[in-house]
Amino acid sequence: MTTKENDTANESGAEEPKLGKLNENIAKMEALSQRLVAALATREDHDDGLQGPSQDVFVKAATAYMAEMIANPAKIVEHQVSYWGKTLKHVVEANQVLASGQIATPSDPHDPDRRFKNPIWNTHPYFNFLKQQYQISSAAITDAVQGLDTLDTHDKKRVEFFASQIVDLMAPTNFLSSNPDALERAVETEGQSLVDGMENLISDLERNQGDLLVTLSDPEAFVVGKDLATSEGEVVFRNRMFELIQYAPKTEKVHRTPLIVFPPWINKFYVMDLKPKSSLINWIVEQGYTLFVVSWVNPDASYADVSLDTYVEEGFLTAIEEVKAITGEKQVNAVGYCIAGTTLSATLALMHKRGDKSVRSSTFFTTMTDFQDQGEMAIFLDNDFVDGIERETKEKGFLHAFFMSRTFSYMRANDLVYQPAVRSYMMGQRPPAFDLLHWNGDNTNLPGKMVVQYLRDLCQDNHLAKGCMSLCGETLSLKDVKTPTFAVACETDHIAAWKSSFQGVSQFGSRDKTFVLSESGHIAGVINPPSKKKYGHYTKEGAVKGSPDGWIEAATFNEGSWWPRWSEWLSKRSGAKIAARRLSDSGRPSLGPAPGTYVTADPNA
Repeated sequence: MTTKENDTANESGAEEPKLGKLNENIAKMEALSQRLVAALATREDHDDGLQGPSQDVFVKAATAYMAEMIANPAKIVEHQVSYWGKTLKHVVEANQVLASGQIATPSDPHDPDRRFKNPIWNTHPYFNFLKQQYQISSAAITDAVQGLDTLDTHDKKRVEFFASQIVDLMAPTNFLSSNPDALERAVETEGQSLVDGMENLISDLERNQGDLLVTLSDPEAFVVGKDLATSEGEVVFRNRMFELIQYAPKTEKVHRTPLIVFPPWINKFYVMDLKPKSSLINWIVEQGYTLFVVSWVNPDASYADVSLDTYVEEGFLTAIEEVKAITGEKQVNAVGYCIAGTTLSATLALMHKRGDKSVRSSTFFTTMTDFQDQGEMAIFLDNDFVDGIERETKEKGFLHAFFMSRTFSYMRANDLVYQPAVRSYMMGQRPPAFDLLHWNGDNTNLPGKMVVQYLRDLCQDNHLAKGCMSLCGETLSLKDVKTPTFAVACETDHIAAWKSSFQGVSQFGSRDKTFVLSESGHIAGVINPPSKKKYGHYTKEGAVKGSPDGWIEAATFNEGSWWPRWSEWLSKRSGAKIAARRLSDSGRPSLGPAPGTYVTADPNA
């Protein structure tokens, strides 16, 4: 046999295993397709109103565009000619480069986009053409929507948001045939990455009963109570609505007035106790406070009739009474986070009406109480979505955690939907082990009656700010909140807009009010330990009044976390120091160690 024949035989032999592995993986994908179909078949029917905006949104957009064409045809023609011109110029330049015999790309005037960080987007004619044409088209769509001057402000925001969803969805990075990273990995792994990606996709569908929600963190990387939520404590009370956790002291002396924290029941409380170094719970205890935290039940259909009144009577008021009984104190200090802060404000107004002075001071984390400006969440608070939620909960008894999780994810679609989906489904990578994202995916259901009442009375009708909130037999107003108040809002919060938070606090009837604006967003701005020296905060002396823009213009920026500032404020309203309260001092039998059972229970199992 000649040398040439030997080389040919060797090349052939090398190709056979590669093709064999590739064919084997293709066969695996064909087999997995049956499991994929089976997973999709398990999907339950849900109200159409939960799947997207009503057709009215698109009708308004189309009507506005037609009105623009009639009223200002030159504007529409200019926009279209501009788009055509950019597209034609791009095609001609690309062809000219190729005609010159170079394997190169034309100049790229667009700003950098991290979705296109692979150098091949800039060097390969095919991928560069796709990228630039996508950027030209997406800019044209965005400009067209922003130019709909006949839409009112609210409708325009909704049209802009849903148009951006379409633009983000159609990015070439979201499709295998136009994603060079995914194609390169498929070749390198001989198709194994596509098999792994299909496994990940099917697992996500099976995990969500046929609905698709991208898993953001490795679900096997953390165990609540072992890796997360590890601060020492005991469950000292339990009813159908919550478990009350008392945390072990870490100082010889503590302030006399105990502190109780009410987390939102949309999420679980352990975002405040992810790791010891970043744990707000751990830090509070280290500052010398007797700390209690409410861990809300994760409701199922049996909680269909639970209302906001129930959360107040069997939740907030009961928890406050239990803390008083356990510590022997007449007053507590209370903290409300997000939706629990909104409800705490209503509870304080109710207590004022009843002459109950059990709360000495109140703290609010990222809380909206005036919903006149609903911020970014406004796009989901129109009747098309809320009507859908009401119909769904009347049928099922509760709103499944899936829908709230999906809603918040699509508010940051590129970061929380498309890029994770590409990594998981096209690249075949396991989700990272990330404690915050693990918590973010550990969501809770919402009782049907409560969620509709909250959305209608508070968010849509703004009854509490208007002074006509009906709760537990009383008519309540923000002016009825009389306790000394410390409120923290976050600068880039897309859930509780800081300016709306400011407007609500400014209406409280308290004479003693402090407002702090933290850098960052809804979670990072709150869970901001001083040791990290990461995000700063803004403060301003004097009354919390006027406009939020006026407040920030006169505010002072402070380096570092707001936590020490809050502790200094709280200590002045927490009484003298006494011997630390041990967990065994309460006289209550322990119902189990922290973090309790409600935080790990799965009502959907």
